[in-house]
Amino acid sequence: MTTTPVSPPPAAVKALSTAPSPSLTATLAGRYYTDPGIFRREQEQIFERQWFCAVRGSDLTGPGAYRTVQVGRESVLITRNRAGEPRAFLNICRHRGARLCTEESGEVRRSLQCPYHAWTYDLDGRLVAAPNLQRMPDLDRTGRGLVTVPLREWLGYVWVCLADRPPSFEEAVTGAVTERLGDPAAIDQYRTEALALGRRLTYDVRANWKLIVENFMECYHCATIHPELTDVLPEFAEGFAAQYYVGHGAEFAAEAAGFTVDGSAGFGRLPGIDGDRDRRYYAITVRPQVFVNLVPDHVIVHRMFPAAADRTLVVCDWLYQPDVVDSGADVSKSVELFHRVNTQDFDACERTQPGMHSRAYRDGGVLVPSEHHIGAFHRWVAERLAD
Repeated sequence: MTTTPVSPPPAAVKALSTAPSPSLTATLAGRYYTDPGIFRREQEQIFERQWFCAVRGSDLTGPGAYRTVQVGRESVLITRNRAGEPRAFLNICRHRGARLCTEESGEVRRSLQCPYHAWTYDLDGRLVAAPNLQRMPDLDRTGRGLVTVPLREWLGYVWVCLADRPPSFEEAVTGAVTERLGDPAAIDQYRTEALALGRRLTYDVRANWKLIVENFMECYHCATIHPELTDVLPEFAEGFAAQYYVGHGAEFAAEAAGFTVDGSAGFGRLPGIDGDRDRRYYAITVRPQVFVNLVPDHVIVHRMFPAAADRTLVVCDWLYQPDVVDSGADVSKSVELFHRVNTQDFDACERTQPGMHSRAYRDGGVLVPSEHHIGAFHRWVAERLAD
């Protein structure tokens, strides 16, 4: 089953240039990848209004363990309360606005205390102590508590949303996966929430976040820069855009025993993976900042953290069955395959970023037919910036 090719956006969305022929679809103009003003607009209209995949739940090891995450222009503090339930707050003291937690991660015993004036909050965000608090009996300890951020847990990650009225998680997040796989239960077969972190790598990419999304969505470049990947997934050498087709998973090469850098065997299939999903790779984009990669024996999750118009941090997690990780099994060959893919992709994005400033790209570029589905992403961005 194929998706409907994306037609050029309506004339009202002026962010896209005019393509010269029906075979070529217009892209966003160059300034959408370089202009700090547009990036600030994206922070406000996209990253602060959409569901954002913030942390792996297992990173919060117990009550009082916390992580701080930059979401748009805001620092978000994510922790677990005394019952072990995840909680998210704006990382700002309600007294004078000081940053509450200044480290990326840490652990507190029972409360979160501002290092400036020692206002102290419990792990549910309620104000519980402050110097001379007894002299202020009219102070509403709940009302002056930390500002709560809505959150959801899914795939073993904590997702947060800064919007006053968050969009439907089922439509914006799980719906994107269903749209790609064609079956709402398909992702559940991988039981990603039950997997263990085998390896985590962070990449500091000197490129706009949209270039990284576009690169992940197409395989027109695969034969040029991904020799290891195309050895395992031969159809990618033909520029086959797997994400263009609902439910399609790229099939392993006949001689490939597993999704590894040399085609050697990986580990046993994840529980619940049947023959229809064996020896296949599925790539999923969850806008605006998550990529999910499904193979029979592990799952790879990318989270993007846009830092500037020309800089993006990408955190990549390799997830395996807990017994694989607990046993100390060597996962390096499966990690190395996608690490090389990441490095090759990010190098390409960094080579492209300077071209976004060129007068040759002032009105943007074009998408060939196998890339037409990227037009839907461009339209999605343009419509939100026009909101």
